[in-house]
Amino acid sequence: AGGGHLLERIRKWYYNAAGFNKLGLMRDDTLHEDDDVKEALKRLPEHLYNARVFRIKRALDLSLKHQILPKDQWVKYEEDHRYLEPYLKEVIRERHEREAWNKK
Repeated sequence: AGGGHLLERIRKWYYNAAGFNKLGLMRDDTLHEDDDVKEALKRLPEHLYNARVFRIKRALDLSLKHQILPKDQWVKYEEDHRYLEPYLKEVIRERHEREAWNKK
């Protein structure tokens, strides 16, 4: 159990060291937009998509101004949920199915 706790502390440290949370971004906001991610984004409910666009625009604005959010507005490790993951998994599964079907 101690090893798991240590691993969790390292994850939290790395999350904060990456710095995107200081701009108000979540992990899924930073994914490279390959074809799978682009398709997953199309499937997001409108409110999740709009929240993502807001976070990214705000982060770009802060970055241009060489600023970060006040600490109380940083995205906390515990509050960062992988909102895109279920949609991305579905897109990848469908792509693998298509690729397998096309090989036949």
